[in-house]
Amino acid sequence: MLIAVNILGVIVYLAIAFLFSKNKKKINWKSTAIVLVLNLVLAWFFTSFGIGREIVQGAADGFNWLVQVAYQGIVFALPNWVTPNYGGTAKTMNFITSSLLPILLVVPMFDILTYIGVLPWIIKWVGRGLSFITGQPKFESFFSVEMMFLGNTEALAVSQLQLKSMRKERNLTLAMMSMSCITASILGAYTQMVPGQFVLTAVPINILNAIIVTNMLNPVEVSAEEDTIAKVGGSNAAAAEDGEDDGKREPFFSFLGDSILGAGRLILIIAANVIAFVALAALIDKLLGLVNPWLSLEHLLGIVMFPFAWLMGLSVHDAFGFAQYMGTKLVTNEFVVMGKIASTINTNAFSPHYRAILTVFLTSFANFSTTGMIIGCFKGIVDRENNELISKNVGYMLLSGILVSLLSAGIVGLFVW
Repeated sequence: MLIAVNILGVIVYLAIAFLFSKNKKKINWKSTAIVLVLNLVLAWFFTSFGIGREIVQGAADGFNWLVQVAYQGIVFALPNWVTPNYGGTAKTMNFITSSLLPILLVVPMFDILTYIGVLPWIIKWVGRGLSFITGQPKFESFFSVEMMFLGNTEALAVSQLQLKSMRKERNLTLAMMSMSCITASILGAYTQMVPGQFVLTAVPINILNAIIVTNMLNPVEVSAEEDTIAKVGGSNAAAAEDGEDDGKREPFFSFLGDSILGAGRLILIIAANVIAFVALAALIDKLLGLVNPWLSLEHLLGIVMFPFAWLMGLSVHDAFGFAQYMGTKLVTNEFVVMGKIASTINTNAFSPHYRAILTVFLTSFANFSTTGMIIGCFKGIVDRENNELISKNVGYMLLSGILVSLLSAGIVGLFVW
């Protein structure tokens, strides 16, 4: 019975995308069907087959290994922040030590891969393959892979020459897709708080669902003349489509220093956001409690999101709790919720199905604050006409991010019980 509800949920999420489509007649149904089947096959493979589970678990273990290596640097500077099993003296590790400080290693590592050309090469060819399989425009396919590794604002920044040359409708598609990304360099932090195998499963599933949802919500016909990739670049040099740069490159250690400082800023931004959002949520709860002791932000969000949570194939009781996590994540961010469940998600308090769908739903940047980041990034790149279209469609950006998270969780949930 519950799996039937889960199947119904996936259909309902797709139906919502169709209902709110800007141009239903232009939806590329063939491409949508191909991507949906591919998504189902990937979810089935990663969750139902031993080799599939070993692949994602191996990737998760790899990120955990990187985090453990990062602790060696942390324990040198802050031994009383790290537990004895990693060489420190702390009784327990706080959120900043366990989840954020390892970013100081992981971000520079990904930047080095970009500097030497490995990461742009992977992005380019995976993007091309995805375009060939799905029938989607080349750059949209490329961008979906690019933002998986680099993050939303970073991917937009290195693609600015392409954005300036594209129609505003296509730029809106990219803005909507940007709501569903994660950054590969932050995966290590996720895997320290929630089951890593489901975090890694969510990454390709999110990419494909972003293609499905944006193809339905904002279908845009792209001519052969338009279907090109103008420029592909890293953070320090623009590169042509064949991967050759212009020969001008920042000295490596100067580049590495900037990367480390950027990682430090990222840690401060995340920590500040988590502290501020948790405190603001607590303040709202206190104010609501003055009206009625039962009222709280989580209860109100739980009511709003409950139907969508129930359609994941959950009991009424579990669906209400799940809905509260969903709403909290959308209003604040994924780190707030992951911090709440980190100590219990791997225990018997959560069923395998609940654990899988919750982890997958949380693995994205889809929340209210992300819309501001994306709009701000576009303002620094494209003209006023493009900016106005994107700013007028904030609701569509949020809807896109929410539907992708719902679809990804629903599809993975079909195979985990």
